[in-house]
Amino acid sequence: MNDIFDLISKKKELDPAIREEIRKIFGQRGIKALAAIDEKRVKKYLDFFVVAGATSEYIIDEDFCTCGDFLFRGRECWHLLAVRLAHAMGSFENVDTWYQDRWKP
Repeated sequence: MNDIFDLISKKKELDPAIREEIRKIFGQRGIKALAAIDEKRVKKYLDFFVVAGATSEYIIDEDFCTCGDFLFRGRECWHLLAVRLAHAMGSFENVDTWYQDRWKP
């Protein structure tokens, strides 16, 4: 599985063959992760990566995500996968502020 991330890191793009391989390896999670990347919903703040989902934004910090799938099922969610893919490509929006500062009054 790490081979796909190595390949993406070298190519810096998600060509059709890589996209198909992601779909084969990760199934529905891969499809959702690719959509998040395509729709530019992966953002890197100064403190966290954040992925906008269907109903909320989820904080990703290393190998942890705040979504229910990750918290309750204890497995890698599509948000975490989207960050890993976007990071491998270097394709995410940099936001020059602290995410936690968005919640200050």
